[in-house]
Amino acid sequence: MSGINKLHLPQNLTALAYTSIKSYILEGQLDEDARLTEEFLSTRLGISKSPVREALNSLHAEGLIRIEPRRGAFLRRFSAKEIKDLYGLREELEAYAVGIADLTPQLITELASSVERTRKLVEVQDRVGHIEEDTHFHQTIARAGGNAELCRVLGNIHSQIWLCRCKSYDLSSSTAVQAHLKILEAFQRNDRAAAQSHMRMHIALVRERLMDFVTQRDAVAAQADGAIGDSISPS
Repeated sequence: MSGINKLHLPQNLTALAYTSIKSYILEGQLDEDARLTEEFLSTRLGISKSPVREALNSLHAEGLIRIEPRRGAFLRRFSAKEIKDLYGLREELEAYAVGIADLTPQLITELASSVERTRKLVEVQDRVGHIEEDTHFHQTIARAGGNAELCRVLGNIHSQIWLCRCKSYDLSSSTAVQAHLKILEAFQRNDRAAAQSHMRMHIALVRERLMDFVTQRDAVAAQADGAIGDSISPS
């Protein structure tokens, strides 16, 4: 009698839970203060808590959420300092990636296709699709350098700033196509210095707009907390 292979349903369910929860987060359907519990997610997904727990742990490792014991999971809340640090590091690494990329016809063709896909995604206001394509554009340049460690580190940074990208969509989507196009055209002229300059300006613009957004958000939150404190202070 032939043997029967063991099914690996938990792993498959974990992957499905991870994809579903991540999409739910990246579509911008959650408030920063919303609480994600294993019970809520397992009920919504129609699966047990175990694969949900594993999926949440993976999202925590990526920096998308923070897990608080006995409270649940919450969206990661970036400070202006964290955004400055992450995007500052990203700017240096992406400029380096531009400097070492092998400018093959295949790379130019793929980047041109990416620019056109981005243009269409912006037109239909596909937030998640735009973020994914934007990441693809930058990762394609990084891979063209043949430096696996660079790709690994940049991949980690891209994972951490997914939520920032969601917040910056309305702030930067209108400039993304033109920014990518300028990088592409510099590559087509074999002008690496110009390509690096455009890359730096592209990332710096998003960083500054995000930092302004977060600074204003925190100021409003602080003002609201102060008002609440005043209202409950003894007379």
